[in-house]
Amino acid sequence: MYNKGTMIYSFFGTPRFAEIVLKKLIETGMKPRVVVCNPDQPVGRDQILTPPPTKIIAAEYDILVWQPEKPLVGQFEILKNNDVFIIAAYGKIIPGEILKIPKNGSIVLHPSLLPKYRGATPIRSAILAGEKEIGVTIIKMDKKIDHGPILSQRKIKTEKKSYLELRDELAEVGAKLLIETLPKYLNNEIVPKAQNHNEATFTKKFSSDDAYVLPEKLKTAFQKSGKEAEEIERMIRALNPEPGVWTEFEEQYGNLPKGKRIKLLESEIKGGKLILTEIQIAGKIPRRVSISS
Repeated sequence: MYNKGTMIYSFFGTPRFAEIVLKKLIETGMKPRVVVCNPDQPVGRDQILTPPPTKIIAAEYDILVWQPEKPLVGQFEILKNNDVFIIAAYGKIIPGEILKIPKNGSIVLHPSLLPKYRGATPIRSAILAGEKEIGVTIIKMDKKIDHGPILSQRKIKTEKKSYLELRDELAEVGAKLLIETLPKYLNNEIVPKAQNHNEATFTKKFSSDDAYVLPEKLKTAFQKSGKEAEEIERMIRALNPEPGVWTEFEEQYGNLPKGKRIKLLESEIKGGKLILTEIQIAGKIPRRVSISS
């Protein structure tokens, strides 16, 4: 009989989402044997080599960390004798040889209501699509990305929240769902349910080009209620801080300069029209504004 304190698992995850999940699991008495994350990366203008958030948490709790450039065959003795692997925003493809190691398979926590929004950017994609609900899904991993049978799922309201707000909230909700689901799964109290693959939708990685707002569209959003205002407001919530929503005017427009890259950081909609509430002009610091025309 498995419980929170008896299962042996390794945790695969790298960014802030995974950090929140990992810390919640540890605080609940579910400390992993190993944390697997991406290598340290140079960050900021000075390119300072910085450890991933999950590595920092693992160090706080004296947990072994493995940061493979590539998880190559024959190099993973460190992962032997696990009951299960937990994967949350790891960021790399895990070879089948590794996925076969745990006797109960590998479990994935994905921040969408699968089969919708498979892939790398489910939260951003759901905001852009204007979804009223989003959620987390726990699946048993198979050979395809976000394709395996569902073990459990939980919904929350989007409520005009930003990507960062929803990311953190979904990580908290997902961690709680993992804590509830894992013992039941390991004790064969859950029957995995196949996804309806005909309803699957897929996400893509977003570039700076995807985050560009045409000046003409922005002007329309200021002046008229309609889809332009709603689309830009969703972009600002979904695509900040990365890749970062921006525009550039070829001529002076109100208080907005011409020929300068302008980051659109925050906004709201009143009377159906867009109001910018925080911007950053290239070379300047962010500032609070109220721009509506």
